[in-house]
Amino acid sequence: MPADISSPTAATEKSPQSRFAVGVLAFCGVVVAVMQTIVVPLLPHIPALTGATPAAASWLVTITLLTGAVFTPVLGRVGDMYGKRRVLVASLGVLVVGSVLCGISSHIGVLITGRALQGAALAVVPLGISILRDELPPERVLSAVALMSSTLGIGAAVGLPVAALVVENFNWHTMFWASAAIGVLDIVLVLSCVPESPLRTRGRFDAVGALGLSGALVCLLLAVTQGADWGWTSTRTIGLLVAAVVVALLWGAYELRVSAPMVDLRISARPTVLLTNVAALLIGFAYYANSLVTAQMVQEPKATGYGLGASIVVSGLCLLPGGVMMVALSPFSARLSAKRGPKVSLALAAGVIAAGYVVRYFTTHSLWMIIAGATVVASGTAIAYSALPALVMRGVPVSETGAANGLNTLMRSIGQAFCSATVAAILANLTFVAGGRTAPTLHAYQVVFLIAAGAAAAALLVTLCLPGDRAPAVGTVEESRTVPGDRKDGARTTAIQEGA
Repeated sequence: MPADISSPTAATEKSPQSRFAVGVLAFCGVVVAVMQTIVVPLLPHIPALTGATPAAASWLVTITLLTGAVFTPVLGRVGDMYGKRRVLVASLGVLVVGSVLCGISSHIGVLITGRALQGAALAVVPLGISILRDELPPERVLSAVALMSSTLGIGAAVGLPVAALVVENFNWHTMFWASAAIGVLDIVLVLSCVPESPLRTRGRFDAVGALGLSGALVCLLLAVTQGADWGWTSTRTIGLLVAAVVVALLWGAYELRVSAPMVDLRISARPTVLLTNVAALLIGFAYYANSLVTAQMVQEPKATGYGLGASIVVSGLCLLPGGVMMVALSPFSARLSAKRGPKVSLALAAGVIAAGYVVRYFTTHSLWMIIAGATVVASGTAIAYSALPALVMRGVPVSETGAANGLNTLMRSIGQAFCSATVAAILANLTFVAGGRTAPTLHAYQVVFLIAAGAAAAALLVTLCLPGDRAPAVGTVEESRTVPGDRKDGARTTAIQEGA
């Protein structure tokens, strides 16, 4: 018989510091999300500051995407098995080390290494969601998880203007030293205010499965992010895509046979989980287009006929209202999910994002209308990012929470990678000469808006195909149980036990 477990409510009553856990974990999520975008305003200056080529400088963004994608599901699984707070603190420690490396050096190799470590800390968000599910009483879970999930968008919206201010007014290393200091503060706050969950998943860590998943992701994301530079029909790009497919198939076959898989593909194949992950990929694509093109569009010179010639700081501030709306809408999304179900929330969110891009398509010459359109898109994203983990948690047992939310966060990252490649290809190919320089045409930006709206509409269709909300309420602790048909020998037990 599996061991008994204590309920999240009981754990909360035994841990007074849980009262502050939501705020602390949300702050950690914002800080980690800021790290993903903090170098974007700095990229045009990196070659002059470091002597690196523009291609090498672009790796300061690419490497965080790769390490974030690889470590998010892996560390989510490690947290399920060995302690979520323990792994979360370790992730923040890695962020601090990466920030220090970037702060002490101007060598591009050291900077890329530091950024790789910063990207690995993205696992903080799904780990925080798992801790909240374990520790909070059921009535508080949805609102807390909604806020935690939205920190990915909030941090991205805050990171750009903050980084732009630093670039224009201070030594560029300052933002990395500030990141290190805030990371240390995060660690202290987590150790002081966030209890360690007593819930554990039994079994051995699937090292082979982790390596297989990592290999498939690296091959896929390298091909997607570097395909434009290498050529989409080049040997390297096609070879990596083929390798990604082959490794993924071999990895999947292995995961179906191992007794304690890195990712339980049978659970991931459940319609609720599978369709939610597909929707996450599409939402990630749709949202990221908003971040990628807004700043660039308003910075385009007035000679283009549509550009506003705005400064780096002004262009970054265009996204700030969207970040504010993400904070404000998280409680609304939680209440809507509690009353109508997260499926309704996600469908509404996808519709709002699509509507936001329609607004953006027709309002390209007014700064305030551009801000309004970007804010509508961010508002829809806030509702979506709040609903996605609620849907995931309704489809998986408590023992799989960290890994399942890590996989969902990964799908958002993959969507963002595909969006980045798509936007880069469109803006590079639809160009004209204006004011003595080559710039994207207005039509190029409008094509991006239409494709992003299409991704949001596709997310809406996928959401409508989700099963109805018949699962147990989020926040309840499922007893360990046998999942029928999971193994040839009769069963696989998804067990949870108390203790370290």
